[in-house]
Amino acid sequence: MNTYEIIILIVAGIFVGFINTLAGGGSIISLPLLMLMGLPANVANGTNRIGILAQNIASVASFKRQKVLETKKGLLLGIPAVIGSLIGAWVAVDINEEIFKKAIAIIMLMMMVFMLVDPKKFLNGRQELTEKKINIWQILIFFGIGLYGGFIQIGVGYLLIAGIVLGVGYDLVKTNAIKVLIVLLYTPFTLVIFIMNDQVNWAYGLMLTIGSFIGALLASKLAVKKGVNFVKWVIIFVIILTSLHLFDIINLQEFFKNFIKS
Repeated sequence: MNTYEIIILIVAGIFVGFINTLAGGGSIISLPLLMLMGLPANVANGTNRIGILAQNIASVASFKRQKVLETKKGLLLGIPAVIGSLIGAWVAVDINEEIFKKAIAIIMLMMMVFMLVDPKKFLNGRQELTEKKINIWQILIFFGIGLYGGFIQIGVGYLLIAGIVLGVGYDLVKTNAIKVLIVLLYTPFTLVIFIMNDQVNWAYGLMLTIGSFIGALLASKLAVKKGVNFVKWVIIFVIILTSLHLFDIINLQEFFKNFIKS
């Protein structure tokens, strides 16, 4: 690995950590980058988890220090997500990838519409929901999200945001804090599975991790400092770009490949 590759991985990691902390979908940058550098898809998927682990450690620590993390509720929601992620990482599922990508795009666009048409649900939270105990439906929802995260990871942040905001009632800042805690809880387990199957490139993963850690720290501080309205517009911007990619209107992977080659 040369100096040029190290710089590219660290810079890409900063963007990935920033995007994943405030919204989601940052792996659209890191996965094609790792594959462009010569890693097989399964190894790129495993290697990417190192950066995800680092950025969520940084984000959780920052949100906790800024006293916006609802730790107890996050842990309770994280348990079914961890169980789901273990199953997702071990078991192969027969799924039409194209249909699934379109479904994720539709979910994200629906979230964007809610943010613009009925922003109070996302910006202010709903105290009557946050005070309720975890119910069976929430357990099943977060188990399913964990299952997806264990398999694919890309876009899991949007599913967690939707589940936490609409199902649990927190505003966007507290939602992001709980989101990164849940991802932090299940990522070590899925990473171990990839390591056991020799699907992790440590050199590339550690360089990506340095950038991801920095990007996550910046994003978590901005989320609290700028407030829920700032987070909302970041999420909307990322949703639009990601949806255009998932509907094959633009190709973000080709863009980053050409950018790196130039």
